[in-house]
Amino acid sequence: MKYIFIVQGEGRGHMTQAISLFRILTENGHEVPHVIVGKSKRRELPKFFLEQIKAPITQLESPNFVTDKNNRSVNVFKTLTANLRKYQTFLNSINEIERIAKKEQPVAIINFYDFLGGLYFLLKRPKFRHIALAHQFLLSHSEFEFPKGRFYDKSSLLAGNKLAGYKADKKLGLSFQFMKDESEKRLFVVPPLLREEIKKQSPLVGDHFLIYMVNHGYSAEVEAFHKKHPEVPIHCFWDKKDEPSVLKIDETLTFHQLDDKKFIHYMTSCKGYLTTAGFESVCEAMYLGKPVLMVPVEGHYEQACNALDARKAGAGVSSEIFDLDILLEYLPNHKDVGDEFRKWCHTSSKTYLKMLTDDH
Repeated sequence: MKYIFIVQGEGRGHMTQAISLFRILTENGHEVPHVIVGKSKRRELPKFFLEQIKAPITQLESPNFVTDKNNRSVNVFKTLTANLRKYQTFLNSINEIERIAKKEQPVAIINFYDFLGGLYFLLKRPKFRHIALAHQFLLSHSEFEFPKGRFYDKSSLLAGNKLAGYKADKKLGLSFQFMKDESEKRLFVVPPLLREEIKKQSPLVGDHFLIYMVNHGYSAEVEAFHKKHPEVPIHCFWDKKDEPSVLKIDETLTFHQLDDKKFIHYMTSCKGYLTTAGFESVCEAMYLGKPVLMVPVEGHYEQACNALDARKAGAGVSSEIFDLDILLEYLPNHKDVGDEFRKWCHTSSKTYLKMLTDDH
C-alpha cells in the first residue's frame, strides 16, 4: 500500500515519529513515495531527517507558533494574527499537497499534526483516507487529565486538534501508557514511535545532566544554575543559529547545536534529563530509564498537558521553572518504569501495521 506523510516541522518529535513509521511501513512492503514537511523559519530541516527519510521531501509554508521577543513563551494572539495574514501562502501550500496526492494516489495520507493536513481535507475534500497521528489527540480520551484552569488554552488546543484531525478516518493518540481505544470517537491509543537508534542503546549512569531546550531563551537559567553548581557537568542542546556547533563555556558546561547521534550518546549516559516537556524526548528518556524534569514552555498549554500526563506515567517531575536543583532533589525518590514502558513500546510495529491496513 502507498502512503503520503505530512509532517509538522516545528520541533523534532513529529519528525522522529515519521522516521520510525517510515521504517515500519517500508520494511513491511509498503511504500511512502513522498513526504511533505511544514516549514518553520525558526528551524532548519535536521540532517538526520534528510538522511533517514528515503523519499522525496517537499517543504511547504505552514502555520507556526509565534514566541515572545525572548524566544521563551508562545504568544497566542500573535500566532493567530500572523497566520491569518499568510492565508494565501497557505492556500498555495494546500494546492501543492493536492498536486502531489493526485500524482501519487496514496491509499491514505498520514498527518503528523500539521495544520496544513487538516486544511487540505477541509478545503479540498479529497477521496484519500486521512490518518491523523499525534500525542495531542489523546486529549480527547475520557480518561485524560488536564491541568487545572486555563479554560481558554484548553479550548484553543482542542480546536487545533479538530483542525489537524479534520475528517480523519482514524485519530491515533500516542500515549505514555496503555489506555483503551474509544472507537466511537475514531480515537485509537497507540504506543510511542521511538527511533531504532534509541532501542539499540545500552544505558549507563554517568555523572552529567542532559538538557534539551526548544527555545534558547532558557539558557540564562542554565547558566545561573551552573554558577551555583560549577562541579555538576552539563551538556545542553539548543538551536541558537548564531552560535557554533559546540560552545564550551568551561570544563563542566557545554552547549551543542542539535545533533542526532550526539544527543543520543549523551542521553544514554546521563544522570538525569531536563527538557521543555515535548512528548518524544520524554519517551526516549523513559525508555532508557532516565529521570526527567519537565518544564513546559510558557504559554504552551500542550506541553503543560504533556508534563502532567508523563508525571502520572512515572517519567519524573515537572516544574514551571528551568532549575536543575529540582531534578537533583528528585533523583533519590525516582522509581524506574523503564521495563513496563519498553514492553509497551515494543508493540509498536504490530499495532501500527494493524491500524493502517485495517479496512483494506
